[in-house]
Amino acid sequence: MINRISVAVVVAVILIGWTYMAIKPPPPKICGSINGPPVTSPRVKLSDGRHLAYREFGFPKEEARYKIIVVHGYGGSKDIHLPVSQELIDDLRIYFLHFDRAGYGESDPYPSRSVKSEAYDIQELADNLQIGERFYITGMSMGAYSVWSCLKYIPHSSDDVEILKSLSETPNTGQEKITQQGEYESLHRDIMAGFGKWEFGPTEIKNPFPNNDGSVHIWQGFEDKIIPYTVNRYISQKLPWIHYHEVPEGGHLFIFKNKQSILVPEEKN
Repeated sequence: MINRISVAVVVAVILIGWTYMAIKPPPPKICGSINGPPVTSPRVKLSDGRHLAYREFGFPKEEARYKIIVVHGYGGSKDIHLPVSQELIDDLRIYFLHFDRAGYGESDPYPSRSVKSEAYDIQELADNLQIGERFYITGMSMGAYSVWSCLKYIPHSSDDVEILKSLSETPNTGQEKITQQGEYESLHRDIMAGFGKWEFGPTEIKNPFPNNDGSVHIWQGFEDKIIPYTVNRYISQKLPWIHYHEVPEGGHLFIFKNKQSILVPEEKN
């Protein structure tokens, strides 16, 4: 009887060990570390020691009229292609700042990544690069939760702005770098943060621009099969200070369509 119990205990311990090994995330391949991917992009060092990789293009930021920070979506990176013409950039004097979110591309992983940390990463990035007191933030797809976080935690440095030109179907450069530090550190943690328990509910956010010195916009595809239009329509009804735009024939990826018609959204009444 004792032997049977001992065997059962050993088997249980082995099974627990196997289960732990199966669910334990693999160690990240941190850029710049021994045997890790190389660092090929400019990066800023955050207050906690982590690095965020970024990419700038467009009009020089010192002379720009509009400064736009672009937050990539799930499985994306700072190297996403925006087919904005040089003529438009020069006419409107637009400066773009793209960055790899924590664990993506060449930005260091962050095991404690959360909705809240996304906002402060953006704030520190803007401060490090001396973007100035006023800039715009646009979140693409899952990158939208970073914008919600900015509205909650740093309402003095957040705005949403419509991308002025739709994206083309040009393949993204640097695709192989997106998850080079490990899918767990980028894709898995993104899901854990975005779909985990938030510290706040979107409908609890108060208008960060009561004096109309800024604005918040949501663009939603009516045919979106990933994020139903009813979700953002409901939120915008609860928060009347949000400008809600519905693209009648747009799906989740309508921003990638190179069609002029999708740039004429319907606003809520």
